[in-house]
Amino acid sequence: MKVTILGSGTSQGVPVIACECNVCKSTDSKDNRLRCSILISHKGNNYAIDSGPDFRQQMLREQVKTLSGVLFTHEHKDHMAGLDDVRAFNYREQRDMEVYCTSRVEEALMREYAYIFSADRYPGIPAVNINRINKEKSIALEDGLTVIPIEVMHYRLPILGFRIGDFTYITDAKTVSEEERLKIRGTKVLIINALQRSTHISHFNLEEALAFIDDIKPEKAYITHISHLFGTHEEISEVLPENVFTAYDGFSLEIDL
Repeated sequence: MKVTILGSGTSQGVPVIACECNVCKSTDSKDNRLRCSILISHKGNNYAIDSGPDFRQQMLREQVKTLSGVLFTHEHKDHMAGLDDVRAFNYREQRDMEVYCTSRVEEALMREYAYIFSADRYPGIPAVNINRINKEKSIALEDGLTVIPIEVMHYRLPILGFRIGDFTYITDAKTVSEEERLKIRGTKVLIINALQRSTHISHFNLEEALAFIDDIKPEKAYITHISHLFGTHEEISEVLPENVFTAYDGFSLEIDL
């Protein structure tokens, strides 16, 4: 299974509009961070986890020609604002896009994209098939992949991370219960959010993310959902333990299943 970082930035991306900080003015391409998302590729099938505002750009950059489904972590705009662009795959593949989400996210999608779900369908709008998911039951994808949903708390909002084999992806976490950590233990590769160095109300900071990694003990961990307040890619990498790395847009890794 191949995992590609589509975006490693926080809700505003990096650079931030109108910001003149050293990170936003950096000439290092690794400091250009689109909104947070990954692509799972397995047996010729591709699945996106989240489709944020940069979804179109991410699909074009990675030259994605087919997409079998989108799994949503939660309903915030930086994670679902690009759903309209799945229509390109509707046209190419002549089928509805499979969408996997909780009932709460489904309600948000129906509000934000009322035209998609309208009984009076306008020509050319996206076509989606909603698959309701929750933390209690694994998800069977069409290519044989089994996905285990993991509930984490984004301040007071319960959202989902996902484990596939020895790989786990979690974004926007602030706390994770011991019950849900049991689902993650044994993971060899972990991608986890680390927004910045200082404390934040709804995201792990660096200290909290490293404590979480130390508790789970993966072979390798990558931090994502990174703010311009954290520092440059190079500055962040210099302070990480030897088995923890800074994710960046376009980076990919192979996972043995």
